[in-house]
Amino acid sequence: MPGKKGQADITPGAITPAPRTVLARGDWWEIRAAPGSQSGAGAQPRAAELLIYGDIGEDIWGGESTSALGLVRALADIEADTLTARINSYGGSVADGLVIHNALRHHPAQVTTSIDGVALSIASLIAVAGDVVAMAQNARLMIHAPWGGMVGNANDARKFADVLDGYARSMASSYARKTGQTVDEAAALLLDGADHWYSADEALAAGLIDTITDALAIAASLPARFRPGAALNHPPATASRQPPAAPAAQQPEGNSMPAQTTPPDNVVDIDAVRAEAKAQALAADRERRAAIQARFTRHLAMAGVPALLDACLDDAACQPEAAGLKLLDHIGAAATPINGALGIAPGEDEQDKHHRAASDALLARAGVHRLRAAGVPDLNIDLAGNPFRGQTLMDLARASVRRRGQNPDGMDKRAIVAAAFQTTDDFPVLLENVMHKSLQRSFVVAALTWQRFCATGQVSDFRAHTRYRVGSIGNLDALNEHGEFTRKAIPDGEKATITAGTRGNIIAITREVIINDDLGALTSQAMTLGRASARTVESAVYARLAENSGAGPTMQDGQPLFHASHNNIAATAGAPAVAIIEAMRVQMASQMDIGANDYLDVRPAVWLGPLSLGGTAREVLGAEYNDEASKNQKRPNIVRGLVDDIVDTPRLSGTAWYLFANPVDAPVLEVAFLDGVQEPYLETRGGWDVDGAEMKVRLDFGTAGIDYRGAVRNAG
Repeated sequence: MPGKKGQADITPGAITPAPRTVLARGDWWEIRAAPGSQSGAGAQPRAAELLIYGDIGEDIWGGESTSALGLVRALADIEADTLTARINSYGGSVADGLVIHNALRHHPAQVTTSIDGVALSIASLIAVAGDVVAMAQNARLMIHAPWGGMVGNANDARKFADVLDGYARSMASSYARKTGQTVDEAAALLLDGADHWYSADEALAAGLIDTITDALAIAASLPARFRPGAALNHPPATASRQPPAAPAAQQPEGNSMPAQTTPPDNVVDIDAVRAEAKAQALAADRERRAAIQARFTRHLAMAGVPALLDACLDDAACQPEAAGLKLLDHIGAAATPINGALGIAPGEDEQDKHHRAASDALLARAGVHRLRAAGVPDLNIDLAGNPFRGQTLMDLARASVRRRGQNPDGMDKRAIVAAAFQTTDDFPVLLENVMHKSLQRSFVVAALTWQRFCATGQVSDFRAHTRYRVGSIGNLDALNEHGEFTRKAIPDGEKATITAGTRGNIIAITREVIINDDLGALTSQAMTLGRASARTVESAVYARLAENSGAGPTMQDGQPLFHASHNNIAATAGAPAVAIIEAMRVQMASQMDIGANDYLDVRPAVWLGPLSLGGTAREVLGAEYNDEASKNQKRPNIVRGLVDDIVDTPRLSGTAWYLFANPVDAPVLEVAFLDGVQEPYLETRGGWDVDGAEMKVRLDFGTAGIDYRGAVRNAG
């Protein structure tokens, strides 16, 4: 198929076997001239080959390796018309793989990548860089998420996870370009944690390759460094990774892969390879068993440890690190907790302790820890032994200057505050921490109602994101008179879109606030913005509901959310009453699916209306008997307990009220947050317009109507 530079010639037999001239070589790669492509001393080849027969790079997480940079530089010096990159690799360094992929993509030659054996992990990304991607019939390709190891605390682990996800997104764009998928679809292969293996036929069907070549002859066993367990653990950079050469006599007739004519002393001795593989496997297993045994020796007297040791030794896939984790799990399960909980001390350095103690003291002075709400954990602050208890903002600024190595004695207050704000890791961080906690606390304790009847979603960017609802095919049909199955059309689905936007403001902390010890001004601004952020989301939801004169937002079919064609407007308008609510229940349950093939049977879970009708709704929905018809009758109230929640709010006016289904079962309105972050974000910079610091608060979210079947509106 055409690439970015035209059609590559990959016809079997197109390349005549002949000796190659090595142009450049690394420990796991080699660039050489294709046979007959070079004439004259120092002439550039018309065609060149790149062999990647080994593990890519030298250090998986240490940045781009020297050997990879050497490869890329060597490629840049090749002025061939065509370049064939042959791959047999279990993967390796993600950083190196990305730079090699991009180097192949941007090389001026017509690039063909050929998977001769395996292209696993990051090697598969290099494989899809070609204008044409070929794969031997018996080769294998595998795609999975980037992985690695780290040492640190929980925050470090979360940051490392973000780094891995960032690599996955970068890789996904390249797979998407090759297959025609969206980046999100390609990213699913990298973010589900699974290894996705492809045969040549499966890779062709998935669009990862363009053509399948004849199978290559392979040995029954390989060196230990090419076994899955060893290769995925990335062998040390000192390991030999010279690309093996196949004897010309073994080249299949008509194979598109060029036969190699190498000097006799470079011919692979299969028996020697097998012997080496066996010896290396036995040596590696002896080392594995000895390392596991050393971890268990001190704990063999504990019940169950000998049996666990035997299981780990007998499991060839169990490495010493994994065995150690199993041992820790076993010991932990048998340990007696101290004071009801196992003691795990977080790694907190001196600066962290300083910030925490100073923040607690300021938050306690401001009374932020007293903000409480149902379901929101208390902000526990213990001032016992806190050295900053009772200190003013000026005291903290002076201490910050002293910690920075300056002597504040003799400096006036303005100079001290100016010096404190100039530090990048102490006083401004302390103030940001206090304001951030004040902001978040006031946000989470705000009285919000939208979560009780709206779905909560997330989006990855500020583009319009689609919410799909698929159709159904209804019941199965009987066979026709000839005993044949009939074909049934699958109806088109429906979709709605939601887009996130940014709301925010900037607040200032001046020197005067610090000098005057105006802690209230400091925290009250943050709490005000926290409550404003919460109100912003709440107001946006009710603004959506009020669109189109109270009929709700316009849907994809061009009609408002509540419309006669949607069958979600109550036939009888009036205040909440047993008969009216029962009729609306039936109306909601009678909604059909997208293909009108079956009933959804959705039931009300939330009553929503203005404050003026909230009391009536509670009375009607909570009464034991229905006395509407006659005071002398004691009929059971058939709508008693029909809903789980009654939401009355001053944000709704007039007489209209609603019944909503549980937003998990049948979402009607959705609030989507960027990357799922529901709390406002606070960031700080040195003041420019003010003599102090500026703090920016932002919240990224969007609201939309996504379906009409889970709600019924009554005009009242």
